[in-house]
Amino acid sequence: MSKVQKKSSVKSSRKVVTSPFSIYWDKNNYMFLIIGFVGLIIGFFLLASGEWDSTESQYFSPTILLIVYLIVFPLAIFYGPKLFKKKEDAGDTGQS
Repeated sequence: MSKVQKKSSVKSSRKVVTSPFSIYWDKNNYMFLIIGFVGLIIGFFLLASGEWDSTESQYFSPTILLIVYLIVFPLAIFYGPKLFKKKEDAGDTGQS
C-alpha cells in the first residue's frame, strides 16, 4: 500500500505595499501640486512669448511664477488634515 500524502496548501501572503505619502498627503495636496505645475507651465509660456520687453514677459510671468513658487507649492507640501483637526479640537469646548 502506498501512502497518499496530502499536499499542504501554502497560503500566499501578499504584502500590500502602501505609499508612505498616503499618511501625509491627501487628495487636496495632489490638487495643489497639479495647480502648481499648471501655473509653472503658464508662467514659463508667458515668459517665452513675445518680445523680451513685453508686459507679459516682465510683469505677468514673474508674478505668476512667484505666486506658484512661494504660495502654491508650499501649500501643497504643508497642507494637511492633521493640522486642521487639531485646530477644530482646540476650538471645540463641548458646550452647547
